Amino acid sequence: MKEIFSLKDKRAVVTGAGSGIGKAIALRLANSEAEVFVVDFNEEQGQSSVEEIKKMGHQAHFHKCDVSDTAFVQNVFDKIGGDLDILVNNAGIAHIGNLEATSEEDFDRIYNVNVKGVYNCLKAGVPMMKSKGGSVINMASIASLVGISDRFAYSMSKGAVHTMTLSVAKDYLSYNIRCNAIAPGRVHTPFVDGFISKNYPGQEKEMFEKLSKTQPIGRMGKPEEVAGLVHYLCSDEASFITGVCYPIDGGFITLNG
Repeated sequence: MKEIFSLKDKRAVVTGAGSGIGKAIALRLANSEAEVFVVDFNEEQGQSSVEEIKKMGHQAHFHKCDVSDTAFVQNVFDKIGGDLDILVNNAGIAHIGNLEATSEEDFDRIYNVNVKGVYNCLKAGVPMMKSKGGSVINMASIASLVGISDRFAYSMSKGAVHTMTLSVAKDYLSYNIRCNAIAPGRVHTPFVDGFISKNYPGQEKEMFEKLSKTQPIGRMGKPEEVAGLVHYLCSDEASFITGVCYPIDGGFITLNG
């Protein structure tokens, strides 16, 4: 019998896989025997993820990439070549501020990475799935689904990720390409620790607890928990699922009212 949730003989691209959620996803897919292509702008972190996967006895390769650069992205996917089974569009950046606190430069920076970056990877990666089918996972956010204070540009970008997911899911049904999105709440990553230490020096412990309690479940999510959902959606066991945006938020959307 085939092992449940096995990704053996599947080829997976994970963007932003040098740290945080992206790294957890890359490790999880590799541990299920996928050949993983780690794509990240930070060469040191990306190579570190690859080395960790190789130490586990699995296949991995690093490709440096600026996802906002169309030609750069296409060149990376051309180098990867062949058929592609899994594409995880995880690379993204954050911005804090309402409409009036968002400059044109802020808006363009968020758009170029979070929206155009996903477009570039979809444009390069989806054609590589057309011969065999595949699974695309786009990293959205609870900000795609509900209003979040002081996240104007970020919410814009993640709303676009959500609707791009629906379009790709609809347009590529006949190619057996599934496209879903994941909408995390607050997840404990090095970015969160850096944000707290930068903005609340001396109050790190108190702010961490405060932010943790914004999730009704009482804590932040773990990158490994997001990776587990990605793993399932990439597997053949999820072959009847497409065009869905899955919250993974400790009850934030449904239980905060």
